[in-house]
Amino acid sequence: MIDSIADIEVGGSYACKFRATVMLDDLGRPAPNLSDRPLAGPGEYTSLGVIKIRDVEQQLVELEDTKTNRTFVVKWEDCWDIDTVDWQEPLTSE
Repeated sequence: MIDSIADIEVGGSYACKFRATVMLDDLGRPAPNLSDRPLAGPGEYTSLGVIKIRDVEQQLVELEDTKTNRTFVVKWEDCWDIDTVDWQEPLTSE
């Protein structure tokens, strides 16, 4: 586990849990989505994201959410459980 976003090394792959305040549907999913679910209003969305870009000056990270494949930009303070990503080839059936 990595203590802080500041401690990650350039060139490495990292992921973390994050929170963002966004418009949610009535099932708690970020909007817009491909369903016809009604909106519930703004709320806190938490998920796991792969860190794509780290902005040291503004202390922001751009993450790709593993649940929705959407991109979120969040403050460092809204990230926790930072760890390295171990990429693996998907299993194929033959």
